[in-house]
Amino acid sequence: MSLKLQSLFYLLIFSALSCSKNETEEIKPTLGAVTESVYASGVIKAEGQYTVYATVNGTLQKVNVIAGQSITKGQSLFELESDKAELNTENARLAYQLSLESSRYIQDKIAEMEMKVQSSRDKLTLDESIYNRNKNVRNQGGISEVDFERVELAYKSSKINHESAKKQLAQLKAQLKNDQSRNSVNLRINQKSQSDFSVKSAFSGQLFDILVKEGTLITPQTPLAIIGQSDSFVLELEVDENDMVRVSTGQKVLVTMDSYKGQVFDALVDKIYPIMNERSRTFKIEAHFVKPPQKLYPNLTAEANIIIQIKQNIITIPKSYLIEGKYVLVDKDEKREVKTGLSDYQKVEIVSGLTAEETIYKPK
Repeated sequence: MSLKLQSLFYLLIFSALSCSKNETEEIKPTLGAVTESVYASGVIKAEGQYTVYATVNGTLQKVNVIAGQSITKGQSLFELESDKAELNTENARLAYQLSLESSRYIQDKIAEMEMKVQSSRDKLTLDESIYNRNKNVRNQGGISEVDFERVELAYKSSKINHESAKKQLAQLKAQLKNDQSRNSVNLRINQKSQSDFSVKSAFSGQLFDILVKEGTLITPQTPLAIIGQSDSFVLELEVDENDMVRVSTGQKVLVTMDSYKGQVFDALVDKIYPIMNERSRTFKIEAHFVKPPQKLYPNLTAEANIIIQIKQNIITIPKSYLIEGKYVLVDKDEKREVKTGLSDYQKVEIVSGLTAEETIYKPK
């Protein structure tokens, strides 16, 4: 056999042996840890992040802020066209002033009516006294029945007149109070309506974005801006309904983000919203970073694994060595059934059916 043919022969044998070795990869189970986790995905939100809306319709006349600036609670952000509201407020103010002027007339009428009440009270007191005296005299036969009836009628008439005067006085006071209250409330309503055309911030923070331009027609459904805290962020995650029952507050969360490739950040679950989103069939939870990244921005995407439990010192094998979820290969081609436990992306726990000293083979 020539040297060239001999070399080719050995090369083919070496290749065959190499292929044979690769096809029968063998390992022994290892003692290690397996972490059970629940997958979640979501976004980074600024603490207290919310979208600003107007409460009225109108044309945006002026934007008083710029994106990125710090704002304070009550600061005016946007001004909407409010000519009609201003006219309504002015009309209500005039009506209120008119009611104040007319109240002076009513107060004079009240003073006059109070004098009438006092006069009718004095006359009633006098007629009642006369009535009581003549009543005693009549019992002794000292006054005719006709004269007594005249005295009695005068007493009853005075009583009616006094009650009528008191009612008129009460009505005048109620009218004065109602007129002033009605016009005052109407003025406050119009002032509040006018103030709605100036959109203000609900709290202090940072203005992240402005979503409209001057001249835009605004409705209560039009988002105007996004506001939140610039130095505090929260993870807003969605968990599938099938996994939700295993999630609870206080659990550790491992977070990865495209903005920080190759890095894993620790967080803790601190809030669970107890209602399912029917459209996505998920539950919303919130988590806070234990040590947040150096820089964060609202609406960054994130993926997370919520740690359910960790088992230490257990027998594990690579998932790729498991057949149909319950068999392993021993003696190269013998299938043996095993009982599995926890698993992660790479390893699976062997509860029974295999010891750490046995050798298993990777299925072809």
